[in-house]
Amino acid sequence: MPGLYTGKGDAGTTKIFTSKERISKDSPVIEALGSLDELNSFLGICKVLSYEKKLKLESDLLGDIIHAIQKDLFIVQAELAGSEMTISRKKVESLEALIATVEKIIPPIKTFRIAGGTELAAHFDVARTAVRRAERRVVGAGEKGNKVGLDTLAFVNRLSSVFYAFARFVNDQEKIIEPSPDYSL
Repeated sequence: MPGLYTGKGDAGTTKIFTSKERISKDSPVIEALGSLDELNSFLGICKVLSYEKKLKLESDLLGDIIHAIQKDLFIVQAELAGSEMTISRKKVESLEALIATVEKIIPPIKTFRIAGGTELAAHFDVARTAVRRAERRVVGAGEKGNKVGLDTLAFVNRLSSVFYAFARFVNDQEKIIEPSPDYSL
């Protein structure tokens, strides 16, 4: 048997910690786990680009901050899959502190911004939307009986704000003026 695949999922089923039997890969919990995995993988791009630019948020490399968030996403996935692991309130507060730090650096935001500016900022905006999709899937899985703690839900909710803040921060560091939508017809 090869090491990189088992073939057990060929019929469209898989297992998680809490299932004694195989479940559909189309189930709400697998959709949520897949969305979190997709987000985590995409954050790898943001992390690499952040390291290349040597961006810092106060004294911390932005790439290191993203790496820590990636590690926390594995905790979210483990919890959703039935592990006793869970996101703590401290992790939510850490995200809130990141947002507050960025808000002190960038000009106040009073309107929506059109995504773009720099490649990294655009990637952070995509990460923000991927978080929102993952959040919807996590909520759906929770509504179907999978364990999801309130701090975990808050953590995932805050992540979209973190990536929005990071996108604005990156463009600010590059002196990019981000356009607002003008809603003209």
